[in-house]
Amino acid sequence: MSGADGAADDDAARASEQEDLRSAAEAGIHRLAVPTPFMVGRVNAYLIEDSPLTLVDSGPNSAKALDELEQALSALGHRIEDIELLVVSHQHMDHFGLASILARRSGAEVAALAPLGAYLASYGSETDLDDAFAERIMLRHGIPGEVVTALRSVSAGFRAWGSAVEVTRPLQDGAELALRDRTLRVLHRPGHSPSDTVFLDEQRSILLSADHLIAHISSNPLLARPLGSKPGESEPPAPRPQALITYMRSLEATKAMDLELVLPGHGRPITDHVSLIEQRFRMHHRRAEKILGLIAEQPRSAHEIAQELWGNVAVTQAYLTLSEVLGHVDLLLEDGRASEQEHDGVVRFSATG
Repeated sequence: MSGADGAADDDAARASEQEDLRSAAEAGIHRLAVPTPFMVGRVNAYLIEDSPLTLVDSGPNSAKALDELEQALSALGHRIEDIELLVVSHQHMDHFGLASILARRSGAEVAALAPLGAYLASYGSETDLDDAFAERIMLRHGIPGEVVTALRSVSAGFRAWGSAVEVTRPLQDGAELALRDRTLRVLHRPGHSPSDTVFLDEQRSILLSADHLIAHISSNPLLARPLGSKPGESEPPAPRPQALITYMRSLEATKAMDLELVLPGHGRPITDHVSLIEQRFRMHHRRAEKILGLIAEQPRSAHEIAQELWGNVAVTQAYLTLSEVLGHVDLLLEDGRASEQEHDGVVRFSATG
């Protein structure tokens, strides 16, 4: 492809994105792209101009995010103090970090999936439990102790981007969130996180998908402590959460939906969710086959598999890559094409047959 062809494609993609955003705006839903300090880049909050005036997600707890959010609201003729309902899509800090400040300034209700409420209210202690869970998973699957220690320090440094917030309006899976001019169907779609929630504007066939489905990247199904679990409840010999299998089941449910437009938590709108989900499924199965080839050569820990696939990644990416490997190994285990053995506290996987 020539440089001119590439530029033309970029222009066409931008024009298509703007047209999709205009369609959403005509339906009363406005994207507010808020900066984050993370590699994923900006996070999409969505202002729904309805009664109550509703903001879905908020961005991370930072002065820069707050300033840009205020500017974006002002461009639409609103202030933070005008917000009447804050909706939290899931437990990741780039999506809810500002919720406490916004709720305090506006007096807005805060709505989130009911099991997520306790997590958000006790954010500090809950993230302590998350870090302890992640440490046990990493050590059990071969990540060296010094890397684990470094990752815990990184995680502790990131915590300030989130903040505890009280959920005043708990939501049930399948329930309706009624606004004046629309009804949003609340749908639990776990996988990327245990609390992933999407919101369907049924009349307009628009889905607010948060990180459940993103156009330009595949959402990483992170190995996470089950919501509400206590120390010991999610440790061996308890079964390891199967984040990727859970995520693929959630994607199947979304694939079956009749949608005109998907508004994701990052990046551009999606107009053909079925093709995108099928593409994701093919990618996951290809990755599983590649891992099967590695463990057919010799038994390997998840960390050793990750090193074979990506080399020595940055410390900050070690848990992401471990989660991805374990997710694809789970596909092989479910199909009976792999087995696991533990020796000296470290699990290794091998091909069967």
